[in-house]
Amino acid sequence: MQHDLESDRSEAVALLVREELARRRLSRQWLADEARVSLSTLEKALSGRRPFTLATVVRLEQALGLSLREDKRSGGEGQAGNGLAPDAMGAYARAGVRWLEGEYLTLRPSFSAAGAIYAYRTLIEWDEAKGHLVFSETERLDHEFDQHGFVSFPHFSGHIYLVTAEAGQYRLAILGRPSGGGVLNGVLTTLVAGDGAQLIPAATPIALIPARPDAQSDYGVVRPGDRCHDEYRACIDKIPQRGYALFPA
Repeated sequence: MQHDLESDRSEAVALLVREELARRRLSRQWLADEARVSLSTLEKALSGRRPFTLATVVRLEQALGLSLREDKRSGGEGQAGNGLAPDAMGAYARAGVRWLEGEYLTLRPSFSAAGAIYAYRTLIEWDEAKGHLVFSETERLDHEFDQHGFVSFPHFSGHIYLVTAEAGQYRLAILGRPSGGGVLNGVLTTLVAGDGAQLIPAATPIALIPARPDAQSDYGVVRPGDRCHDEYRACIDKIPQRGYALFPA
């Protein structure tokens, strides 16, 4: 049995949905497809010709990554148990990002060894206490520089952001949606050691590859001639070659 919302609550939901679609420049057809409801049903509810059902509202919340019910909104986004990340991180719903959770083999060119690839692990998971996705790195040779931070996933850009923010300093990985095999390709911006104690800005391709239990992966600095080097190098080279990220000459 479907439960219709009361008239005033249905109107409030319709207003929120219309505002969100306008803010993000999304079409009603997109929302209907993402929420798995018919466009006709959505149009009638948004125009007030019929009330929203609770089931439809739940699907819309998952599609938009936004709470539409007053009883859920009162707690504030990003709080434990809410299931929604803060607005500043994209207001994504946990149910909509479960596919992103897991362990990844992470590859980028080495900053210090010519031709080598630096390989380590990145774990992305939901932090119940914080109410959003977080990431952490392991298997790095320079353990003191292991990164950890929050994950931003705004629907507007469709990209995934891994952000380290410590004492006003930021490190950022911008990743596209998964390509073949669930690989996340993008750009890493960070600081690297220069002359003496100097730190200089750097940007480089980065790939996050879903870890497989049966995979025999090498970690650390993987140099030309090492067992996994050619495979890792190919993963990095295809980022600019296939247009996953732009690196102007």
